[in-house]
Amino acid sequence: MSPNDRHPLTLRDVSEAAGVSEMTVSRVLRNKRDVSEATRARVLEAARRLGYVPNKIAGALASQRVNLVAVIIPSMSNMVFPEVMTGISQVLDDTGLQPVVGLTGYRPEKEEKVLYEMLSWRPAGVIIAGLEHSEASRAMLAASGIPVVEIMDVDGTPVDSVVGISHRRAGQQMAQAIIRAGYRRIGFMGTKMPLDHRARKRFEGFTEALAKSGIEVADQEFYSGGSALAKGREMTAEMLARTPDLDFLYYSNDMIGAGGLLYLLEHGADIPGTIGLAGFNGVELLEGLPRRLATMDACRLEIGRRAAEIIAAHVAHPEAPRAPVRIALEPRLTLGETLRTP
Repeated sequence: MSPNDRHPLTLRDVSEAAGVSEMTVSRVLRNKRDVSEATRARVLEAARRLGYVPNKIAGALASQRVNLVAVIIPSMSNMVFPEVMTGISQVLDDTGLQPVVGLTGYRPEKEEKVLYEMLSWRPAGVIIAGLEHSEASRAMLAASGIPVVEIMDVDGTPVDSVVGISHRRAGQQMAQAIIRAGYRRIGFMGTKMPLDHRARKRFEGFTEALAKSGIEVADQEFYSGGSALAKGREMTAEMLARTPDLDFLYYSNDMIGAGGLLYLLEHGADIPGTIGLAGFNGVELLEGLPRRLATMDACRLEIGRRAAEIIAAHVAHPEAPRAPVRIALEPRLTLGETLRTP
């Protein structure tokens, strides 16, 4: 094809280049098994050489589905969701399915818009973060007729299947570890709760467990924006200036916790003796810190894998009866070097 010949490539172009019929090309590209390996290789090489990409929308008209999995998450700007996406991709790489990502920014109205657009392409399934959605989003998910997997959180009522951890239980477990270590004057720093339901549930579980031991959070601060090291340093300095007798700082995620840790080390704090601290998420990137931060692994990679497996199993066996699946994974507490051992 000359540089000036810009007409869209067709099956006929591939068939002529490969020396086979259009029907044979179609069967190869749809991965049908009744084609010899030699012919298959010749067709695929011709398609690759020409730069031919099948029209999946046209091919999906009969089945009313495309081989895409809609993955709807709040953000890719922190360390949480890239690992979830890695788990999803690891599973889908072995299938004919491809993930396509939509970002909501934790905003319900944006989630509605992204979901509407994604469902209009008739994907094979939906993986969506969280259990809290607008009425319109829940209605779209329920009426989609495809497998839906809500991820990250199991504290609530799912539309269909769900894979995640109990964030309330995670908050309770961290509070219990802090209490066992003998800390009593506790400060909390985290994201603004109306937008981050999972952080809110952890905080609720955390404060409930403290209350059972007669302890209240002595100081707290909430912020919006990215979970950056600089934000953790800033909030830690402000909180300790305001409430200097705190003996433990609990952060809603590891990134701001790491910022707090660096601030305390720079100022010669006795960690974990005089003051302890902990985060959440178990971010491996932070293992190079001067001290290993106490944290809790949120099972992100496993959540992504298990969610993708549910979708892939349904696509592979569409005739099989499908019942909602609930998978509650158990987060793992790591004491690190910033939480006293009882």
